This record gives sequence, C-alpha cells and structure tokens, in this order.
Amino acid sequence: MISGFDIIILVFLIVTALIALRVKDLIAATMILGIYSFLMCLLWAEMGAVDVAFTEATVGAGVSAVFMIATVFQTKRNSKD
Repeated sequence: MISGFDIIILVFLIVTALIALRVKDLIAATMILGIYSFLMCLLWAEMGAVDVAFTEATVGAGVSAVFMIATVFQTKRNSKD
C-alpha cells in the first residue's frame, strides 16, 4: 500500500519536473533538477533502498548539478536578448 508520504513526494516530483520544463533560465532549471534529484533520494530512502538513495543524493543532486552550473557559466551568448 502506498503511504501518504509517498504520494506527497510523487506530487512534488511531478510539479518539479513540470517547472523544470517550463522555466527559461538555465541556472534555475539546473537548481530545480537538483531538487528533483533530492526528492528522488527521499523516495528511494522511503522504499528502503538506502544505497540507491545515497548514490542519487551524491551524484544526482550534488555532482551533476555542480557540473551543469559550471557548464552554464562557461558558455557565451551570441545574441543580446
């Protein structure tokens, strides 16, 4: 049976995924995807897969978010809009 906590996390996952698709700023989208990874970490921990949750927290929310932000700061814009 699915608990109330799982349903709340699933709703937050859907909302953050939709927000990440709709936002125009790349830094904001990266931060929202980091939040999405953290919510996935909570969901994995709730299901009892602590090793998967730890990996998701370190790689998904931590390292990949830092790499994406560093990549965005290294890019240059060609237009002035």
